[in-house]
Amino acid sequence: MIGLVGIVIIFVMVFGGYLAAGGKMGIILKTLPFEMIMIGGAAVGAFVLSNDISTIKHTAKDMAKVFKGPKWKADDYRDLLCLLFTLIRVARTNPVALESHIEAPDASSIFGKYPKILGDKEAIALICDTLRSASMNYDDPHQVEEVLEKRIEATLEHKLHSTHALQSIADGLPALGIVAAVLGVIKTMASIDQPPEVLGKMIGGALVGTFLGVFLAYGLVGPFSVKVKAVVEEDAHFHQLIREVLVANLHAHAPNICVEVGRQNVPGHFRPSFAEMEDALKATKQDAA
Repeated sequence: MIGLVGIVIIFVMVFGGYLAAGGKMGIILKTLPFEMIMIGGAAVGAFVLSNDISTIKHTAKDMAKVFKGPKWKADDYRDLLCLLFTLIRVARTNPVALESHIEAPDASSIFGKYPKILGDKEAIALICDTLRSASMNYDDPHQVEEVLEKRIEATLEHKLHSTHALQSIADGLPALGIVAAVLGVIKTMASIDQPPEVLGKMIGGALVGTFLGVFLAYGLVGPFSVKVKAVVEEDAHFHQLIREVLVANLHAHAPNICVEVGRQNVPGHFRPSFAEMEDALKATKQDAA
């Protein structure tokens, strides 16, 4: 919702200020379709040329994040801590029983209580792979932390590809606007024998290209790239939380302490209070009983 508000403010301030200063929309509206074909079409072509099909699909999907915001909310972080708490307790009390849960999480009664988390394949893989490694005596906390850190960084870098692609387009749009403007000037020069009022409109139409390229770059595509990057990086805290809790488990801390370590690493605006977390853990224990 806030994304739509931002777009409305941009258009109202730019075009409202233009109209308030005595500008007329006629020349812009008349030229806009042709300029959009040249600038927008060239931008799309450059985007397709410089990216593979996976990145193109990824970017199209990520555009929705500008309006939806982060995937993970406060309830999801609390649910993740409860899930990890349950798994750690099972690992400590009955390691054999844990195997069925981490080998087939889709069929697990523990994972099944948290369908949103279960839908994140990377989060589930992080949890299951780490717990499986611990059961195979690969339990050096420092080595595991380093492995998880590299894995999370690689995943984040992959998810940031769409922001790099959008920023590349934003960087190129002003130049494409100049290309469109130059073409408009060429068209104008071919009609140099026309009266001044006609030439004035043609030059104004050519300048719309420059305006449109800069406006799209710094008013829309650039901010889209920044917003997508912010959302992706914020969602990455979810995977980092898994690392913190499971590494704390390898240090042989009590399950409650592991969860508290995780709670302290939840982003501040999503972090549950200590009392809220205690209530959630009590409810989790009762469900498991």
